Amino acid sequence: MHRYWDDFLLVLGFFTRLPVGDFSGVWHGRLARGVWAFPVVGLVIGSVGAAAWGLALWAGLPPLLAAVFVVMAQVLLTGALHEDGLSDVADGFGGGRDRAAKLEIMRDSRVGAYGVLAIVLAVIMRIAAIAELQDVFAALLAAGAASRAAIAGLMAILPAARSDGLGAATGRPEAGLLLALAVALLVCLVMLGVGATLIAACAAAVGWAAIYGLARWQIGGQTGDVLGACQQICELAVLVALVAFGV
Repeated sequence: MHRYWDDFLLVLGFFTRLPVGDFSGVWHGRLARGVWAFPVVGLVIGSVGAAAWGLALWAGLPPLLAAVFVVMAQVLLTGALHEDGLSDVADGFGGGRDRAAKLEIMRDSRVGAYGVLAIVLAVIMRIAAIAELQDVFAALLAAGAASRAAIAGLMAILPAARSDGLGAATGRPEAGLLLALAVALLVCLVMLGVGATLIAACAAAVGWAAIYGLARWQIGGQTGDVLGACQQICELAVLVALVAFGV
């Protein structure tokens, strides 16, 4: 149990700004060992967003403005970790002429036009979707868990695109992947029910397949930025699908 607790704290500290966990383990394969905790931490992040939603509505704010506070709370908690990955992937895939150039652009800390547009559009879609959800609390928790389990799946399937960096250093998950998927499925079933879980699972699978195919085509593997983009795309896919089907 002590090992599982340490893994959870490592993942929690890595995915959020909370001062927990020993980050040295990230670079020695422990993050891959702790992938089972990815959806659990996603549940925590979703809960913070849900709390922000509840407080905003209690204060009398309209749904659209309340949705803004949801996104603000989650971005502050995570330090825009996944949004940064989405931005870098958009810049690299959109602006690089070849594989080497794409990887170099993704490593550059500067943000280009593709990156800015990707973040702006993703945030707008996220806010608009949250404001239209029938059950925001359930959707945020389910999307948070499912989208972070998707990261574990990408880590397991796609090799690292470069020999250094986060994608290579964290290792590839093995047994923990099945547990991560099981935890995400359980969260979705409890929060959404069977029918909506099928919708969310299909949407997440489509988003995951899109980023998998794009990353394999563009750079032949995954990086930390690709993993962050995977979370963003899958979360958006789940939220939009739940809105589209009136869940």
